[in-house]
Amino acid sequence: MTRFGHSFLRLCLWFCLVLPLAHALAGAAPEASLGAALAAGDHAFTLEHDGLTRRYLLHVPRSYTDSRPAPLLMALHGGGGNARFQADDAHYGLITASEKFGFIAVFPNGISPLPRGGLASWNAGTCCAQARDRNIDDVGFLRAVVADVSRRLAVDPARVYATGMSNGGMMAQRLACEAADVFRAIAPVAGTDNTLSCTPSRPVAVIEFHARDDDHVLFAGGAGPKAFKDSSKVAPFTGVEETISRWVKRNQCTAPPRVVLDKPGARCIRHGGCSEGAVVELCVTDEGGHSWPGGGATRIVKTRPSSALSADELMWEFFAGLPPK
Repeated sequence: MTRFGHSFLRLCLWFCLVLPLAHALAGAAPEASLGAALAAGDHAFTLEHDGLTRRYLLHVPRSYTDSRPAPLLMALHGGGGNARFQADDAHYGLITASEKFGFIAVFPNGISPLPRGGLASWNAGTCCAQARDRNIDDVGFLRAVVADVSRRLAVDPARVYATGMSNGGMMAQRLACEAADVFRAIAPVAGTDNTLSCTPSRPVAVIEFHARDDDHVLFAGGAGPKAFKDSSKVAPFTGVEETISRWVKRNQCTAPPRVVLDKPGARCIRHGGCSEGAVVELCVTDEGGHSWPGGGATRIVKTRPSSALSADELMWEFFAGLPPK
């Protein structure tokens, strides 16, 4: 069996046998009907889009009240993952962050060949897998998720954000390109801009996180030795600096870049003077590989994430610091 075959088999065993038993939100509340009050905690929903039944998980923080519209953060799993995995606090910490900062967290599921949603992918342009190959309308689906959540809860439309890991980060890039009317800012992690075209309807703020030693999505561009090499799964990835350069140009940023964080193992550089108050920022860690800074190692990506910074903390500080719309 090829290395890809072994990797695929391990992923199948993990997502088919282990995740359904162990991951966070496995005990999510039954689906509530529209108009029913949603209690704080975890919920699971389905919706029909483009002839497909799609799924998402939702976390409502204890501080939520329908008298005060709350910000919404959409978190997109990586390729080969699923919504349960992205919502697992042990790996990404986003449920804890939701409670700390008071945002509603939504975890959509990509297109999957499996009945429980494992081994899923997003159509982020040149990547990845069957979502790309079948030209799945993921932009339309994720727009529909925001609309569906907004029918169930009081969401502040001026504070809707997206983040994602790897293929999920790439999908967040595509949302900024094609759904700028919905998403105020994005925070991709280990996922560069691999869109086929990008003409945002308005400026979108971007904070990107990437490790210099990422062995899946290489910092300088290309697919690393730990990425799927089969051309039916991925394509060469855009480099990190090229991605940031594109956003600086799209957002018409004119101020010289400045260092806003410099500590052992991590550095953040911000581009300001952008149109409509948008900001473009790049946070680079020296180590951590293909992982979520400040998160936990996973059974799939066993590299220990960088502890030099917390992606959860910094992205929310970034979102909260944007000028009001």
